[in-house]
Amino acid sequence: MSERISREELVKIYNIEITFFDELVDNGLLNVETENEIRYLLYQDLHVLERFVNWHYDLEINLPGLEVIHDMLHKMEDLRQRNRELMNKLSAISNKYADN
Repeated sequence: MSERISREELVKIYNIEITFFDELVDNGLLNVETENEIRYLLYQDLHVLERFVNWHYDLEINLPGLEVIHDMLHKMEDLRQRNRELMNKLSAISNKYADN
C-alpha cells in the first residue's frame, strides 16, 4: 500500500477548506484514492497540493485560474520534452554527417 494521507488530515494540517480540496479533485487537478468513502492523497503528490494551496491562499488565484496555470505549465513541460527529443535527433543527425 502506498503512503498516503486523508483529506481530513490535510485540511487540518494546511488549514484549508474541505470544499477547496474537493474542487481540486473534482476538476482533475488532484488525484486521490478513495477507500471506505475517505479520500486519500498519496505522499508523492503532496507537492501538487502545496502548490495549489500557495497559489490559491497566498496569491488569491481562483479555481479557474488554477486550472489555466496548471494546464499552461503542463503544456510548457510537454514542449520542453519535445524540444529535448528534437535536439537529440538533430545532434544524432549532425554526428552522423560529421563522421562521413
